[in-house]
Amino acid sequence: MNARLQRVIAYFDERFQFDGIVKFARKKTVPEHSRSFWYYFGGISLFLTGIQIATGLMLLLYYTPSVDAAHESIQFIMGSVKFGWLIRSVHSWTANILIGILFVHMFSTYFLKAYRKPRELTWVTGFVLFVVFLAFGFSGYLLPWNELSYFATRVGTDIVGAVPFIGKWLKTVVLGGPAIGQATLSRFFWFHVAVLPLAALAVIFVHVWLVQSLGMSKPIGVDERKVKEIPFFPDFLFKDALAWTFILVLIGVFCVFLPWEVGKKADPFAATPLGIKPEWYFTFMFTTLKIVPGHVLFLEGEVLVILAFMVGALFWMLAPFLDRKASRGEKSPLFAWIGIALAIYVAVFTVLTYAAPNL
Repeated sequence: MNARLQRVIAYFDERFQFDGIVKFARKKTVPEHSRSFWYYFGGISLFLTGIQIATGLMLLLYYTPSVDAAHESIQFIMGSVKFGWLIRSVHSWTANILIGILFVHMFSTYFLKAYRKPRELTWVTGFVLFVVFLAFGFSGYLLPWNELSYFATRVGTDIVGAVPFIGKWLKTVVLGGPAIGQATLSRFFWFHVAVLPLAALAVIFVHVWLVQSLGMSKPIGVDERKVKEIPFFPDFLFKDALAWTFILVLIGVFCVFLPWEVGKKADPFAATPLGIKPEWYFTFMFTTLKIVPGHVLFLEGEVLVILAFMVGALFWMLAPFLDRKASRGEKSPLFAWIGIALAIYVAVFTVLTYAAPNL
C-alpha cells in the first residue's frame, strides 16, 4: 500500500512540481522578533476568507434571491437543512470576525510601517481588499430580506445618494430603480456571489504574490541582533495553523451559544423601526453623519462628511507614497499620530453607536 501511495504521489509530483513548492517554502524564511506577533493576522484573514467561500457555496445551494422567497429560504436553511443553522452561523460570524481581523491587520501594518519601499503596492492591494470585503458585508446584509437588513440597507443607500455630483445616479445604479425591491436584491446577490468574489480572488492573488516575493517587513528601529530568521515551512506555518485553530474554536463557541438569527421578514410598507443601524463596521461613519449638523457653512452636512471620508480614504491608500521618512527607514511621528487619531476615532464612534443609540 505504501509503495502504491508513493507511486501516486510521484505521479502527481512529476506533473504539478509539488517538490519545488515544498523546497521554496522550506527555503523561504520569516523574521522573528518582539513584534512578529502581528504577522499572523494576514494568514488568519486568508484562512477566514477560505471559510467564507466554503460556507457561502453551501448556502448558495438553498438560497433563493427573490423578495417573495429569500426570507423563507433562510428559514428553511436554519430549520430544515441538516446543520444549516451551523453553516449560516459560521458564515455570518466569520464575516464579522474577518472584518475585525482586517482592521487589526491594516492598522498593525500601518504602525509597523510595513508599507514602506518596496512594499507600497502590497499596502495598496491590501487597502483595495479591505474595501472589497466591506462591499461584501454591505451586499450580503440585504440577502436574508429581514426587517433589520432592509431598513439598514435603505439607510446605507441614502448615504450613497449623498455622494457629491454622482450620488443620485449611483444610488439608482445600486438599487436598480428608485427604491429597494427585487432589482436591488438581484443586484446585491450577484455582486455578493459573482462580481465581488472574482475581484477579491484577483486582488488576493496579487497581494499574496507581493508578500511572498518581497517577504515580511522588519519594523523600523528593531535591533537586528535580536532578529532571527525562521523557516516559513514548517515553523511559521505551524504557528499560523495554531492561530487558525484558536479562531475556529472561537467561531464554534459563537455559533453554538449565539446562533445567527433569521429575523422578521421585511415589509417595505412598514415604518422604519427605532434603533436601526448598519453592521458594526459601518457604525463609526453612521454616527458621524448623525452628529454633524445639517448645514456647515455653505455645504450640506452629509456631503461634507462624505467628502471627508473620500479624502481620508485616498490619504490612507496613498500613505506609503506620502510618508517619505518611512521610505528612508526613519520614524515619522506625524503619520504615527494620524494613525493613532484614526484608530481612536473609529473605536470611540463605534462604541458610541451602541452606548448612546439615541444620539
